[in-house]
Amino acid sequence: MASFSWRGVAALLFCSPLASAAFYSIDSNDAIKQSAKTLAYDLMTYYKGNQSGQTPGILPGPPPAGDYYWWEGGALWGTMIDYWHLTGDSTYNDVVSQAMLWQVGPNQDYMPPNVTASLGNDDQGFWGMTAMLAAEENFPDPPKDQPQWLALAQAVFNTQADPQRHDSTCGGGLRWQIPFSNNGYNYKNSIANGCFFNLGARLARYTNNETYAKWAEDTWDWVTSVGFMDAEYNIYDGAHVETNCTDINRAQFSYNNGVYMQGAAYMYNFTNGSEVWKQRLDGMIDGTLRVFFPDNIAFEVACEQHMTCTTDMLSFKGYVARWMATMTQIAPYTADKILPILKTSATAAINQCTGGDNQRTCGFGWASGVFDGSVGAGQTMNVLGAVSSLLIGQSKAPVTNTTGGTSGGNYNAGQGSDSFNNALTPITTGDRAGAGILTFLILASAAGAFGWMSLGP
Repeated sequence: MASFSWRGVAALLFCSPLASAAFYSIDSNDAIKQSAKTLAYDLMTYYKGNQSGQTPGILPGPPPAGDYYWWEGGALWGTMIDYWHLTGDSTYNDVVSQAMLWQVGPNQDYMPPNVTASLGNDDQGFWGMTAMLAAEENFPDPPKDQPQWLALAQAVFNTQADPQRHDSTCGGGLRWQIPFSNNGYNYKNSIANGCFFNLGARLARYTNNETYAKWAEDTWDWVTSVGFMDAEYNIYDGAHVETNCTDINRAQFSYNNGVYMQGAAYMYNFTNGSEVWKQRLDGMIDGTLRVFFPDNIAFEVACEQHMTCTTDMLSFKGYVARWMATMTQIAPYTADKILPILKTSATAAINQCTGGDNQRTCGFGWASGVFDGSVGAGQTMNVLGAVSSLLIGQSKAPVTNTTGGTSGGNYNAGQGSDSFNNALTPITTGDRAGAGILTFLILASAAGAFGWMSLGP
């Protein structure tokens, strides 16, 4: 395929007033849009999939071929769909559509065989949530002969609701990995079940179908019953089936809180503001702000203090900002509390973007206000998510199929397509989203770096 040329864009960009300015600005909506435009450009320079000879949809990787696992490509496109929705800039829409459609796999369920070794339920879930976002924000529909956004989200949900994905170990719940031959198949974790919960809640609202809501409710109940979420709405990473999920690793990651918090907002909306879901949503908000927003600035508590973050962890802040912003539309009563915090956090984010030759490169740590030298797609995606989310009050709330949604759906999409566990040979090389997290947890435990955590029973 032909390469997309950034050269002309770059020439215009570096001649722009913003390029000569010292820092980004969020002083007005126009300033936010201009800052987001520059951040989106910088973010997309990490993507090579639209160049000749490269694979559409993925960031360079997986290791050792590049830094990024398959799932982060799906997360990138969610960021760029939100960018388009919030700013109105359609520059990257064709690239996003090509990327999203290239990775659907032969059964149109985001299980492409060439990423089997990096295919966890969370990986597939991120691509499914991005497809759901495209439907909710009326991202331009694919051609009629291509898979449609809503149907893709439904396919991901249906494959994950299949009995093959659920078993009696630990009383239920999804395992981390999909193929039994993958390292981590014996691990059940919060993010895999969180993506499934989030997608179910959003499909319930979009389609007004109680079946999705029932799955979401049951998933929430299982996560709390097994102890992955406690009474204070702390969410812990996961546990092994060999111990009946009693060896809970109490590491906390912001994207876990974010995915459950947004899902709770959708359930609150779907149930017309039920007291049960309001209580859960309020608890999630308070727990998230307490742990991950000291001084109202996003902070990745598991790794940021000593900068032991993996590539995966370096992208979590941006998802949380985006999901919190959407939450204020789905559960509007939360806006007064959340929006000022998002602005404070975004201000801190842009204040540290002072690295690189052009003095606009963004790092990871926001609280210090000083560029920390940590650069990458995740770090830039974080700041873009934080900045663009400040426009949420100017944008239309996520639609449904009765409030203007145009995406074509298929309630039966993906059913019967989960066949990975029927004919696989053992895989010995870790190649998955979250593999870096598990390695991080193991090494940290061995080194005693998590002495401040409760290790659980």
